[in-house]
Amino acid sequence: MKLYIKYMVSLRCKLMVKYELEKLGLHYTSIELGMIEIKENITNGLKQELKSNLALSGLELLDDKKSILIDKIKNVIIEMIHYSDEVPKTNYSDIISKKLNYDYTYLSNIFSEVKGITIQHFIIKHKIEKAKELILYDELNLTEIAYRLNYSSVAHLSNQFKKVTGQSPSFYKKIGKKRKYNLENL
Repeated sequence: MKLYIKYMVSLRCKLMVKYELEKLGLHYTSIELGMIEIKENITNGLKQELKSNLALSGLELLDDKKSILIDKIKNVIIEMIHYSDEVPKTNYSDIISKKLNYDYTYLSNIFSEVKGITIQHFIIKHKIEKAKELILYDELNLTEIAYRLNYSSVAHLSNQFKKVTGQSPSFYKKIGKKRKYNLENL
């Protein structure tokens, strides 16, 4: 039986879900971001208990098909941007469509209808979050970050970065270094 969980976006979330399943005596065959597969068919009472326990950890057991699909889209995007070191060889839209086995236009329309933003804006938001993280790690230069995040150029990355954060990547880097210095000298 497959169950879908909203806000399950990290390894820490996976551990929390494992803990809750074990606490209820449920056995899982797989746990992925946003989805678990359990061996048993669970009763409504047990499902409600799992739902309540997950809610205490900030996770939400999903029931309706639209919410499940939206969560799958978000998880594919998060996995591509935050957990993959590979630079995509095709468009994000093609990857999402292929992974979820749906036409991209359909996915895009549902996502926009439910979330109030486009998939593209969601992707940009996460790419900029990843760029911020990579800038602060200070292991890659902007050219390498732009390449890794599939930007056509540093200028394209810089323009989107400034549009989303209100700051240039170099200014963001200076602030990050200053904060780090201040924390080290406390």
